[in-house]
Amino acid sequence: MDNLTVHRSGRPVLHDISLHLPAGSITALVGPSGVGKTTLMSTLNGLLSPHGGTVVFDGIGRLDQPRPLREARRRTATVFQDHALIDRLPAIDNVLLGLADTRHPLSPLPWSGAQRRRAAQALDEVGLLDRATARAAQLSGGERQRVGIARALVRRPALLLGDEPFASVDPALAERLAAEFRTLVARNGLTVVLVLHQLSMARSLADRIVGLGGGRVVFDAPAQSFGAADESAVFRTFPDTKEIPCSVN
Repeated sequence: MDNLTVHRSGRPVLHDISLHLPAGSITALVGPSGVGKTTLMSTLNGLLSPHGGTVVFDGIGRLDQPRPLREARRRTATVFQDHALIDRLPAIDNVLLGLADTRHPLSPLPWSGAQRRRAAQALDEVGLLDRATARAAQLSGGERQRVGIARALVRRPALLLGDEPFASVDPALAERLAAEFRTLVARNGLTVVLVLHQLSMARSLADRIVGLGGGRVVFDAPAQSFGAADESAVFRTFPDTKEIPCSVN
């Protein structure tokens, strides 16, 4: 990202953001509500177009051009806070929905054998292959979150985004899921950007922390160097900033 500026409803939300996300790294975005974290994620995901500056994927190109944007979207996946599962569907069918953009939406054909094997492999990676046929409504909170991660992994993404992916489970389970998540990220060679409110998790899970304040980068350094003074600087009140919610796919 080079000098990225993004407006929402005619008002600037992000100002001159310049960041480089190294391949294979985990970056945690932190900051108070309304400073632009969701807007930044939506821009990375191609849902929002910047009003200034550029976003470039190495090996793909600038996202202000149609073909690189399509390719970047194909190689990006997201893990959601609320899991975003369909309760009546089995776990494996929820994972298969991660491949929905690879088939025609009106296709009467069932998922292919290759696609189902791919979904089963993703469930196996998160330790849930034995729950493949269980409906999502029957799964525990931790299992539902693992299905959400499997649905992202089935896309075999280069970039994985997470919007508070562990916030809806209890702290002990969140820590365990985060440790498992880091192992999965390393095994698959993913580049990861996570919005996190749990600062202890950001320090332990991420390689790097980026703190946003007032739509600008106010901290950008290795996670272990994020100290009390840095936390105070990031979480100051910015009364003139109010972020407009935007869903991230």
